[in-house]
Amino acid sequence: MPDTEPLFLDDRRTFTAEEIVFYADSGTRSLEDALATADLLISCPHSGAAIPGELRPFLVPEFTRRLQFDYTDCSTAPIVRRWAELDPSVIYVENPHPRLVRDPNRARPDDLAANLAEALKRVRDAGAFQRVDLTGVDAIRPVTFSFFPMLVVPDDDDGVEELVAAFVEAGSRGVDVYQATREDLLEQMLSRALSGEGPGRLTTLSFHDTMNRTTTRDGAVDVERDPKDRLPAVVSLSNRGDANGGPRTDDPIVTMDPARLRMLAEAHRTGFEVSSADDVLMNQPYLGSQEIISAGARFREVATEAQAAGVSLDAVQAEFLRELLLGAANAAHISAPGQDWPEPDPEHVDLIARRCAASWAAYREQMP
Repeated sequence: MPDTEPLFLDDRRTFTAEEIVFYADSGTRSLEDALATADLLISCPHSGAAIPGELRPFLVPEFTRRLQFDYTDCSTAPIVRRWAELDPSVIYVENPHPRLVRDPNRARPDDLAANLAEALKRVRDAGAFQRVDLTGVDAIRPVTFSFFPMLVVPDDDDGVEELVAAFVEAGSRGVDVYQATREDLLEQMLSRALSGEGPGRLTTLSFHDTMNRTTTRDGAVDVERDPKDRLPAVVSLSNRGDANGGPRTDDPIVTMDPARLRMLAEAHRTGFEVSSADDVLMNQPYLGSQEIISAGARFREVATEAQAAGVSLDAVQAEFLRELLLGAANAAHISAPGQDWPEPDPEHVDLIARRCAASWAAYREQMP
């Protein structure tokens, strides 16, 4: 029988940096060895699926594994782990917690309790299963992107404070470890690049996936998104610029050099052997979020030093079509009503990982 119950971690499970960092030949090479050759730091902020066990009391009883996994980018984890095994130019850090605990690709609010209280209020005001705008208050979401309830809505402020305290404490054991590890790796790789000890470039890649369909109450992921919200057939690469990678007039800051983003897009068209150039787009439908915003800001702080050293620094978000990452059989499985989630297909995982590695190899070949 398929597993339909939510998947939980052991209560108070604490992760270490060593458990969530992956690189080639880790059995024979140290992290220091990997840092000496890597020019690409990949992070998957939404890769985790298993929920900290101590958060069980806060979940609605109707929450299924299908709804749980659909609210993650769990298909990214096996692919990027495999890519990291294959490619010594890559270091990968994986968030072991689901975004339900706290979304690290959103700016952490100064007052998490007030932020969540406002989100809960908006959900209550909209009504059960109704579309609600959680812009600015979605560090912890009470509902999925299909507006299915995930969290039991507390009756009063004390209940909200209890919920937030539990989520903050749980997050300290996983998502906080992920963010601290990512920041530490970024600083180490940046220091090496600027000092001439590492490759003459550093790119941070925030790796995601999204389906072009959303979930119904019976678990079928089969409701097409509006055309403006749909991803291309392979990936959208984002630097917070326009559709050509250049600065937008309303916000001219980009996190990756426009010409290099266009080169990267073309490299993905090569690596994934696309049938149409539109299978790989830039900044459509997403501009990129907190991870590339924060990395881009850090790179701007050292821009003068990097220019003097001849080092290129870029931050890019890749939003892959989830149907592509899942493979046709698994995508078809979740399009039907149900409560389970299919296991990754190892052959398909290997294929996509190799195409990712080939895309970045093609990109490096274009670099001066």
